[in-house]
Amino acid sequence: MVITTTDSSLLRLLQLSSVSLPVGGYAFSQGMEYAIDQGWVKRKADVSNWISLQLQQSVARVDLPILRLCMVAAREQDIPRLQELNDLALACRETKELRLNDTAMGEALARLMRSLQIEIPFVRLEDISFVTLFAIAANHWQIDSDLAAVGFTWSWLENQVAAATKLVPLGQTQAQELLGELQTDINEAIAHGKNIEEDRIGAGLPAIAIASSLHETQYSRLFRS
Repeated sequence: MVITTTDSSLLRLLQLSSVSLPVGGYAFSQGMEYAIDQGWVKRKADVSNWISLQLQQSVARVDLPILRLCMVAAREQDIPRLQELNDLALACRETKELRLNDTAMGEALARLMRSLQIEIPFVRLEDISFVTLFAIAANHWQIDSDLAAVGFTWSWLENQVAAATKLVPLGQTQAQELLGELQTDINEAIAHGKNIEEDRIGAGLPAIAIASSLHETQYSRLFRS
């Protein structure tokens, strides 16, 4: 994978993919919290397997191809195409909780983009996926699409490890070991994502969908009680 960039676009990518970006990605475990509560994930090796599988079978098959296609549409200023891809991203979120996680991060990123004078080219769009807005911001800052994919995937990985660090819990050393082990999967995921055609975008991780469904139902019952 050959990546070309400039100093300014690299710095903007670091800003966009920073764990300190105020979009709350660290707060969304994407089903991991329920899996830990139920004892499916107990130790560092379990976390590694959980995140690696999700990276290869979900992020690589949904988010990364949509990111690539959205960046093309943003570059061409094809707003109907961006809306279509945004709908596809949201349709791929298998539970209400996963969809709300995505749109909550999208809403937070939209606020930040407006404060940074980055135009969001939707006149009316109720729910915007985080990946759609990430692509628009990356295009605005002229970030190479391969580099944008690296930043997006790293940000997702770091947030998942941060969630696991608090939930399992893991020590900071174990968290850094996990990041070192799992970052080797990033290039593989990006390469795989580049080969996913639009009509083949989609994930199939029933355990994560079930964990998310049970988690949202559990919290709904607690709230009602």
